[in-house]
Parts: sequence; C-alpha cells; structure tokens
Amino acid sequence: MTKAGLREGDKAPDFELTGDDGKVYSLSDFAGKKIVLYFYPKDNTSGCTKEACDFRDSIKIFEKKNSVIIGISKDSLESHRKFKEKHNLPFRLLSDSGLEAINKYGVRKEKSMYGKKYSGIGRSTFIIDERGFIEEIYRGVKVSGHTEEILSKI
Repeated sequence: MTKAGLREGDKAPDFELTGDDGKVYSLSDFAGKKIVLYFYPKDNTSGCTKEACDFRDSIKIFEKKNSVIIGISKDSLESHRKFKEKHNLPFRLLSDSGLEAINKYGVRKEKSMYGKKYSGIGRSTFIIDERGFIEEIYRGVKVSGHTEEILSKI
C-alpha cells in the first residue's frame, strides 16, 4: 500500500529491512533517538554520493543531537557495502528491493530518461522523533544545503 499522503505528526510506518551489515532493522530499533531517514535513487551516482558524503561529514553533529542517519534505496546489499566502503560512510544503508518502506513512505515517483518513463525513487528525507512520529518531511530534495537544513531542524 502506498502512503504518499504521510504528513508531519503522523506515526512513522515501521518496516523490516536488511542493512549493509547483514542484520535486519526496523524503525522501532531506534526508539529513543531522532531518526533522519533518507531515501535515495542509486548508490554511486553523483547526487547520491554527494548527499551521503554530506551526511558523513556531519555525523558527529548528528550524534551529539542524539540522532541516527539511515539511508534506503532499492540497491542490493552488495552494492550498499561497496558504496559504504568506498566513501567511508558511518551510518546504515538498508536495501529495499521489495519496495516495502519505499511504498509505505510514498517516495516512488515517475521519472523519465531519454524519453522513456520509469518508476524510481524521489529523493526524500523524513525526520522522525524519539517516539516514532514524523516531525519533518522533505520531498524532491536538492542535495546542496540539505544536510545543513536537516541539522537546523533537529
């Protein structure tokens, strides 16, 4: 079921996805921390790499604010491992090849490349509070300045 209608103040939909470390995670595993849940189109593409590296470069500030960063895309665990290792990413990347969280958070969108339409992930970020409620939603994220904007809200 797609929940494109999620709003700030809603309970964040839970999920069970496997992380780059092979462990299964659900949103409830991070109760008591603020969660920066970001959805991105593809490992090792220019925009996704910049976004991940911007989060990486600010990780100490996020940690001081009792926050965790979680990245989700459709990419395989092997792709996530290589991406994480190549760019020294200190946060979890979860694989959602079955589109569980992608659909629950309503981040699928129609895209177009070379005149062909396809379904992809719209770059989106959700700030989830310590009790599991959505505080902020960012859809159609522009990478430049996004980390700073998130930090100013948590």
